[in-house]
Amino acid sequence: MTQGPLTTEAGAPVADNQNSETAGVGGPVLVQDQLLLEKLAHFNRERIPERVVHARGAGAYGTFTVTADVTPYTRAAFLSGIGKQTEVFLRFSTVAGNLGAADAVRDPRGFALKFYTEEGNYDLVGNNTPVFFIKDAIKFPDFIHTQKRDPYTGSTEADNVWDFWSLSPESTHQVTWLFGDRGIPASYRHMDGFGSHTFQWSNAAGEAFWVKYHFKTDQGIKNLTSAEAARLAGEDPDSHQRDLREAIERGEYPTWTVGVQIMPVAEAATYRFNPFDLTKVWPHADYPVVEIGKLELNRNPENIFAEVEQSIFSPAHFVPGIGPSPDKMLQGRLFAYGDAHRYRVGINADHLPVNRPHATVARTNSRDGYLYDGRHGGGKNYEPNSFGGPFQTDRPLWSATAVSGTTGNHPAPVHAEDDDFVQAGNLYRLMSEDEKERLIANLAGFIAQVSRDDIVERAIDNFRRADGDYGKRLEAAVQALRG
Repeated sequence: MTQGPLTTEAGAPVADNQNSETAGVGGPVLVQDQLLLEKLAHFNRERIPERVVHARGAGAYGTFTVTADVTPYTRAAFLSGIGKQTEVFLRFSTVAGNLGAADAVRDPRGFALKFYTEEGNYDLVGNNTPVFFIKDAIKFPDFIHTQKRDPYTGSTEADNVWDFWSLSPESTHQVTWLFGDRGIPASYRHMDGFGSHTFQWSNAAGEAFWVKYHFKTDQGIKNLTSAEAARLAGEDPDSHQRDLREAIERGEYPTWTVGVQIMPVAEAATYRFNPFDLTKVWPHADYPVVEIGKLELNRNPENIFAEVEQSIFSPAHFVPGIGPSPDKMLQGRLFAYGDAHRYRVGINADHLPVNRPHATVARTNSRDGYLYDGRHGGGKNYEPNSFGGPFQTDRPLWSATAVSGTTGNHPAPVHAEDDDFVQAGNLYRLMSEDEKERLIANLAGFIAQVSRDDIVERAIDNFRRADGDYGKRLEAAVQALRG
């Protein structure tokens, strides 16, 4: 802000910002004191509805630099040459907590990345885990209701969480991630990121590929134990946000090595796991991670509300050469994220500096609505028109996907090795003995809070089906805590 006289919102100079206008000394305040009314009215409206999920977050700007030739796989312009740089904005977040919650909690972390490309903004909205609790978006509201406050008690209830998880065995893999060592990152800088979903890349010739994104932290993985997190959450609820901001202020810019797994489209139908199931990973032995770039964060926002709280991300924001897959969770998010932002920030949220394209200009026929900035001037608001308005390109952003069969409420297709437990068991068996002990202790401490024995048994049985030793040790630990 420039130096000069304090003004009203309309730009008129303020004579006295210390005393409201009254009817005589000690008299009642006058309604004609428009500065007072303006300040109080604005203050009452300084908060917008917080995000239903991912409310608690921090963000920073930076750059993405291409380090490998991926033009055989995608025609996306920002990926078109080694050394090419694109400005980005990355928002980190916890999932379940509200805006005032602590950072150091056991919860997945959002990893939402906006690329300001010359073909428009590309949003990659993922997490710090490669999988998720459910595989179909129709279950998402129910899942989040179990993580939020109970409508009767006003508190988060272990009964609700484990009732849902135990009745949704597909969650076993993600729950094993969440209660393992990586369930509480030490900071946003010391965790990996994932696109999580499967996406489509298509090249200039129209050939399509399925891809998964990986962001490997160059700072190294660092995590907190439950005891360390409980102490830190109480002493410094803003620990993750503060760490990110101060690191950038010191010039210690965090970086991630970016890679992708690439699957030819023809291999998807016969792959041993459903490649579009968000509760599954593609084992690296099947599809190795290929390095494609480097992500660096190097600039803090100037205003948290304007640039972090009002930032919007949507998986539907694609650019030419990148598109969706049949992943049923992704398909639901293509609608839900944009709809949430239209409600929360407003129909013209994309006009805000953090959200609008930085490397190109948005050309639309959308007009008016809350906070419309008049950017279109006197231009026509329809297409086609003969007045020099924007026109369609006749070239789809991504390649067509073949479909067949009848409409209906179909479950996801089952592939040769698909079940809800095999990858959770594989993850457990990869852990060291110390990691297993901490995992069991973390799970048992939470399950032991459940009031009903049938929910407890059902929950333990899911882990037993993933691995016999896993279930046996967890059962003994829960019984010891429940007496």
